Amino acid sequence: MPTFFDLNVHAYPETDVQAEDLLRVARRYGFAGIAITNHDLVVHEELKSPFIVRGVEIRAHSVLELKRKVTHYWGKVPLLAVHGGPDKLNRAAVEDARVDILAHPCGERGEGGLNHVSMRYAAENGVAIDFNVGALIHTRGGERARILSSMQEQLKLVRKYKAPMILTSNAYSIYDIRAPREMIALATLFGMSKDEATRALSEIPRGLLEKRWKREREVERL
Repeated sequence: MPTFFDLNVHAYPETDVQAEDLLRVARRYGFAGIAITNHDLVVHEELKSPFIVRGVEIRAHSVLELKRKVTHYWGKVPLLAVHGGPDKLNRAAVEDARVDILAHPCGERGEGGLNHVSMRYAAENGVAIDFNVGALIHTRGGERARILSSMQEQLKLVRKYKAPMILTSNAYSIYDIRAPREMIALATLFGMSKDEATRALSEIPRGLLEKRWKREREVERL
């Protein structure tokens, strides 16, 4: 049976919910563990459960700021994500082997994305492309159609270049947590097969946590 992980969850102090409360719900739904990836904020208080991974999701407005923040956080947390958006930021994130996840590659307003060159870098550097099902749950009408279309295009490139991909909830409360079977079902809306979606919630997240997708020589060179 697959072991499921949600690697993009937000907890106190970015939200009002403690990490342990989010984990309790996630475990009840069938997850083995979660990663707390608050924006530019590492959870420093003691985390009592070994099933909670300490991470961070970097926000940056320029490539220079992104590089500075990656250098600052790298080695301080087991999981380093970048909040994507503009093409230049996405490209800089996937070119950096220290980055584990590119979250929201199209941004909140669809201002970015990934092209063939960027996706090739993501595959080479083991940077996982995040497909956030929370974006589908919380949108309707034309906005939801836009997000689905963007995800379909990103999925085509992921498949072509064999880049790692993950499914996440981007949860900010216990009500945002979704059971793995529901997330897998939502992934089929933009074209993932059941097998791909299962791997994106299990094998690939575990590989990220174990740094299985990284090329050690490239990380050491940075």
